[in-house]
Amino acid sequence: MNTPTESPVLAPNAPRHILVLGGTGFVGRSVCERLVERSGGGDARILVPSRRPQRAQHLRTLPTVEVLQADVHDEAVLRRLVAGCDAVINLVAILHGSEADFERTHVELPRKLVAACQAAGVRRVVHVSALGAAINAPSRYLRSKAAGEVVLETSGLDVTVLRPSVIFGEHDRFINLFATMQRVTPVVPLAGAAAQFQPVWVEDVASAIVAALDQPGSIGQTLECGGPTVYTLEQLVRFAGRCTGRERLVIALPEAVARLQAGLMELLPGTPLMSRDNVDSMRVPNVLGDQRPTLASLGIEPRSLEAVMTPLLQERTGCARLDALRAHAHGG
Repeated sequence: MNTPTESPVLAPNAPRHILVLGGTGFVGRSVCERLVERSGGGDARILVPSRRPQRAQHLRTLPTVEVLQADVHDEAVLRRLVAGCDAVINLVAILHGSEADFERTHVELPRKLVAACQAAGVRRVVHVSALGAAINAPSRYLRSKAAGEVVLETSGLDVTVLRPSVIFGEHDRFINLFATMQRVTPVVPLAGAAAQFQPVWVEDVASAIVAALDQPGSIGQTLECGGPTVYTLEQLVRFAGRCTGRERLVIALPEAVARLQAGLMELLPGTPLMSRDNVDSMRVPNVLGDQRPTLASLGIEPRSLEAVMTPLLQERTGCARLDALRAHAHGG
């Protein structure tokens, strides 16, 4: 069984030169670390493009990782990046934006990626989508994620798609944000309080991405990634509060009020804490189904939310407790 503490052995025919799109983000950080462990310091090369490479200092110290300034939405630039690589991992995604923003990020970028791979003769692609993605889903986010999957799955390339539930970890902006909110507010008016999630640890997702990359049997599959337990959003908020000793009163908002609240949040500067599209997404249970392979098919036993986040949240003190709110305020 592969775990985040074990380094998989790099097979002779395994992809060595890998392009990681979205590698500077929350999930990308862990994916790059797993890829470095996988290579064992050999002749592997991990290429991470970013429009703001100054935000990727945490990756520059990793051996075999090369961070460079590039706009992956530029087709000519993307073709140059793909050329010479053995495989591509696509992690690029947004949670907020207009219809055009979602289309550009979740549909047009995969389309450009397919063209770049076909031009360069690169066949292997691992793509991270989202649990609940469907063409007829209620939110623009989930519909665009599904449309991006179709682009890749009909490309003729060797594609593996992973659909994670909400991802938690030391640097997440989900559980950490709820913990921070309860330190600074006496009540939590909560949209989608009854929405269901099956949170999965970022290190388990990263391990799954790398394992899928190296397992030819995963080609053509869509794997669902979730943790061992299903929670409502209210339960997750209460968990975050308990871990920091600041559990507050949670007031579940009716959907109409929730959409009004989200609409007002969209008007505030920076990345909104909640958008109306987020409210729409929560109408779909974000939990594993029974029709697709899961982490177990890759030999990964997911860690629980409590085991990972309880000690991390309990250790948060001083100014660090406001980091999640600062990140949202600055859109970073």
